[in-house]
Amino acid sequence: MPYFPIGTFLASLPWVAVGLVLLLVLTFAIAVRQNRHSVIDTVWGLGFVVVAAISWLLSDGHGDGGRRLLLLALVAVWGIRLALHIGVRARGGHEDPRYVDMLSSAPGSRNIYALRKVYLPQGVILFFVSLTIQVGMFSTGSLGWLAWLGVLLWIIGFVFETVGDWQLGQFKADPSRRGTVLNTGLWRYTRHPNYFGDAAVWTGFFLVAADSWPGVLTVLSPVLMIWLLAGKSGKPLTEKAMSARPGYKEYVESTSGFLPLPPRRPGGSRHQPDGPAGRTLT
Repeated sequence: MPYFPIGTFLASLPWVAVGLVLLLVLTFAIAVRQNRHSVIDTVWGLGFVVVAAISWLLSDGHGDGGRRLLLLALVAVWGIRLALHIGVRARGGHEDPRYVDMLSSAPGSRNIYALRKVYLPQGVILFFVSLTIQVGMFSTGSLGWLAWLGVLLWIIGFVFETVGDWQLGQFKADPSRRGTVLNTGLWRYTRHPNYFGDAAVWTGFFLVAADSWPGVLTVLSPVLMIWLLAGKSGKPLTEKAMSARPGYKEYVESTSGFLPLPPRRPGGSRHQPDGPAGRTLT
């Protein structure tokens, strides 16, 4: 079993926490200035980049160099791409309706309520989910087949997430499609190619870390991320918002809810459709 520098790893955790606190404090200050707390969505991906960068610096001379560099690169590409996508999409916009609903009934100060109900939970979740990255940075075993399988899964997930977001952006940019449902491209195989892609990316991160002890012990980190995407704040909220849109009920009946699968015929069998466009997501 490869040696793991547990003392050095434990000593790094407070520094990672401090980095995240500083990032969230800065985000909170910007949000208050703009009166728009949805800016934290843009910082979500960057938070993992901050964790990866701090862990990479502190693991120098302790973890395997190849795994450290691989994790840093994969996290940076994923996190920066996600931040840019959300940031550009929200540029010049108003507060996200989800935050409006949440903060409209805030007892006392709206900002303090957001700090407790948005920033603190997201910071804790970000730290816990990123344990896969943190442990992987300090793992000393060399890269094996499981790590490269993780890279392959990361590539698949990144393609689904990136292409899915691009297809949705193109769809929403066409005024003639307003109020319809995107059901072409990747969206005809899954109602949430971006969420599926995110889940695949984080499973890939886990496999890179799990390739060397004790990375496998961080399995609950990707499990939490996937649960949030598929069962809590991702898929359910999106589908609730889309449920009243014309044609969405038929889209749900014909298209897989998460894993990419061939579309179903009305009778239940799967087929390859050739109809017009449509899809979800706000």
